[in-house]
Amino acid sequence: MSREFEMSLMGELQFFLGLQIKQGPEGTFVHQAKYTRDILKKFEMGDSKPMTTPMSTNTALDADEDGEAVDQKEFRGMIGSLLYLTATRPDIQFAVFLCARYQASPRTSHRQAVKRIFRYLKFTPELGLWYSSGSSLFLRGFSDADNAGCRIDRKSTSGTCQLLGTSLVSWSSHKQANVSLSTTEAEYIAAASSSQLLWMKATLSDFGLRFGKIPLLVDSTSAISVAKNPILHSRTKHIDVTFHFLRDHYEKGDIDLVHVASENQLADIFTKPLEFGAFVHLRGELGVLQVEGVDNALIKGKIESQWTGLIALLV
Repeated sequence: MSREFEMSLMGELQFFLGLQIKQGPEGTFVHQAKYTRDILKKFEMGDSKPMTTPMSTNTALDADEDGEAVDQKEFRGMIGSLLYLTATRPDIQFAVFLCARYQASPRTSHRQAVKRIFRYLKFTPELGLWYSSGSSLFLRGFSDADNAGCRIDRKSTSGTCQLLGTSLVSWSSHKQANVSLSTTEAEYIAAASSSQLLWMKATLSDFGLRFGKIPLLVDSTSAISVAKNPILHSRTKHIDVTFHFLRDHYEKGDIDLVHVASENQLADIFTKPLEFGAFVHLRGELGVLQVEGVDNALIKGKIESQWTGLIALLV
């Protein structure tokens, strides 16, 4: 490239568009600690009381039409700043996207929920994503749903994440387009939204990597049964044909639906607020860690040891 273009060697990448990158022989750590401190200062939350989770399990946001209106410009600014932070902080993804639903008419209760996220960031400014150089090339996905979680229209929330070995590659948290009539339907629709796995499989094949059936881990046995049942019986006729492509790819051998215990369902963190113990557990399993001052090799060993048993069951 240097023969064709005018270039200058600036050394190893350390900072790019607010992302801080720390590279070493054991892996790469990507975080936004400086950006986190900047937005805490910008919105005068630097001296706030730290919180251990981004959202309380008792939080139940709704339109709150009788609540006091707040500055819409400030609220949207806070949401926008947090959205950019989700590039390296999947642990705040659900809380931020839930609060973002109320940007059109924010109330005091909504702003308090956003401030809770900032107080959590005050407690964990150094967290980021760890990508181990020794991670295996084992592709898998997780999907989960919180049935009728929205208090306004009773629509469910889907949560998905995809990992390559122990490295979190992509994740999402979004409200489903239609109201689900059962937990089974909500879980099935969430699993069907994991088409990202197929795209990743196709992309990795361009690099010479070949995969058989990709495990998609779901904690609902009934949703798995619906996907594996070739007959559209009465319980599934009302489900949009769009979502039955999951069954199609299962029959083609592209995806294998595997049951996982609820406590090991990594996508659960993208569907609802969790109590502290479960939240910290899933956050660590996703590779959201604080590397500063910690030996990278120990972190690598800790993460991979947690997945050894699960990978052994799936291979």
